[in-house]
Amino acid sequence: MRTDHPAKKGTAMKENHLEQLLRQPIRPRFPENLTQIRTIADGSSDLLVNEFFLSGLPAALLCCEGMLSTAMITELILNPITQIQLKQPTAAKIFAYIRNRRLFSIDRAEAATYADLFRFLNSGFAVLILEGADKALVFGVQGYDKRSVSEPTGENNIMGAKDGFIEVVRVNMSLLRRRMKSPQLKLELFVKGSKSQTDLCLCYMADRVPKKLIQRIKARLDTMELESILSSGYVQPFLENRRGCFFNTVGTTQRPDVLCAKLLEGRVGLLIDGTPFALVIPKLFCESFQTMDDYCYHPVYTTFIRWIKYAAFLVAVLLPSLYLAVALHHPELLNRTLLLILADAEQNAPLSLTAETVGVLLVYEMIREAGLRLPKAVGGAVSIVAGLIIGDAAVSSGLISTPMLTVTAIAVISGFVIPDLNTSITLLRLAFLFAGGIWGLFGISLLGAAVLFNLCAGESFGFPIMAPVAPLYRKGLRDTLTRVSFRKMQSGNFTVEEYHE
Repeated sequence: MRTDHPAKKGTAMKENHLEQLLRQPIRPRFPENLTQIRTIADGSSDLLVNEFFLSGLPAALLCCEGMLSTAMITELILNPITQIQLKQPTAAKIFAYIRNRRLFSIDRAEAATYADLFRFLNSGFAVLILEGADKALVFGVQGYDKRSVSEPTGENNIMGAKDGFIEVVRVNMSLLRRRMKSPQLKLELFVKGSKSQTDLCLCYMADRVPKKLIQRIKARLDTMELESILSSGYVQPFLENRRGCFFNTVGTTQRPDVLCAKLLEGRVGLLIDGTPFALVIPKLFCESFQTMDDYCYHPVYTTFIRWIKYAAFLVAVLLPSLYLAVALHHPELLNRTLLLILADAEQNAPLSLTAETVGVLLVYEMIREAGLRLPKAVGGAVSIVAGLIIGDAAVSSGLISTPMLTVTAIAVISGFVIPDLNTSITLLRLAFLFAGGIWGLFGISLLGAAVLFNLCAGESFGFPIMAPVAPLYRKGLRDTLTRVSFRKMQSGNFTVEEYHE
C-alpha cells in the first residue's frame, strides 16, 4: 500500500493553508492585518514594515527591500503622508483625501485581498494599510536595478536603430509607445504564473488585427497552468501550432522597431517580464530571410541579398547530403577530375563516408555549444583549439578527408546567414544526410517533398506560415521574393488579415 511521506504531507498542508490566507480579503482591523501579513511573509527578511500614526489612526507603510527607490518613497510618500491631519478622521475620509487631494504617485491602485497586496508588494510598489480600511492603497515607486537599454545581442543591423528590449516589461512597453504614438496601439497588461506572478503584455494595433485572433490568443494563454514563467520558452509552446509543424509558427525578436513593423501588418506581440525577447504571432516563414536593413538599402541590392539568403538556406541544408548521395550512389554525376579527387581523398580515410560526415557535423555542434556556454574568457580558446584539431591535425592525420571538411564548412557558414532558422537547419541537415546516405538522391527528393508539404500545411491561428507564396498573393510577393520601393508598396500593403477567411 502506497503512503505519502509525512514531510511531503506537511509541506502540502502548509501550501494549502498559505493559499487560503492569500485568498482572504483585507480586514478593517489594523492589528489583524499586520499579523496576517507577517504570517504570510513568514519571517522574510526583505519585508519592511514602517508603522506610524496617520492623522491619529494606526497605519503602516509596507515595501520590499531592494525593489523600490528609497529617495522616491521618502520624498513622495513618507514626508507628505505624515503631515496629513484631519478632524474626526476615519479610514474612509483619509483614503478619500489621499485619492482626491494628494497625488503621491502617478501609478496608483488598490488591493482588496492579501494576494493582490503581496503581488504589488513584490513588484516594487509601496502599500499603505490603515485602521478601519478593508482595502490597501498602492503606490508605484519602483526603483530596482535593471539593465540599461542597449544594442541587442542578436539581429544586428548597420543602419537600423541600436536599442533593444530589456528584461523589464514596462520599459519595453515604453520603447513601443515611443515609436507608435497612435492610440490604436493597445498594450494589455495581465499576470500569469501562480508562483512567479509574471507580468505579460499583449500588444496589437486595434485597427489592424482581427478580433478573433486576439480572442484565440487569450484563450490559449488562459490554458496555461504554470507555476512560473522565467523566459519566453515557457509561453511559446502554448501558442505554437499543435499539428506538428517542423518550423516555428511563433517568432521572436529583440528589436522594438521590428515588433512595431509586425504590429502594423496585423500581428500580435507578447512581452514577458524578465526576458528581452518579444513573441510575434503569427510568424511567416519568409520573415526569416528579412532584416530591418533591407528597408534602408536600394531595392535592387536588397533583392540580391535576399536571393543569396534563400540560396544559403538550401546550401546549409542540402550540400552535405548531396555530396554523400553523389559519392555513394551516383558517382556518374561527377566529371572525371572531381571523381579522381574524391577517390584519392577518401581511399586513405579509416571511416566510411557516412560516418565521417555525421562525425564532423556532430563535432561542430559540440564546438558551437561549448563556445556558447563557456565564459567569454575561455570561449575564444575553444575556437582556436577546434581550428587546430579539426582543421589541421585531423586532415593531416587522415582521419577526415579534405573535400568532406570543405563541404561541411561551406554548409555551416551558409547556415550562419539565416540565424533565425539555425535550429531547424541543424536538424534538417542531419535528416537529409541520413536520407541521402541510405537512398541517394531519391531519398533526398522524398524527404524534401515531405518537408515542403509540412511547411505549406503549417498554420498559426488560421494563418498559413508560407504566405504570401502558398496561398499565392501577388502583392505580397513584392516584399518576399523581391523588395520594391516604398512608393510602390504604399499602394497596397500586405497584411496577414487578408488570409484570414
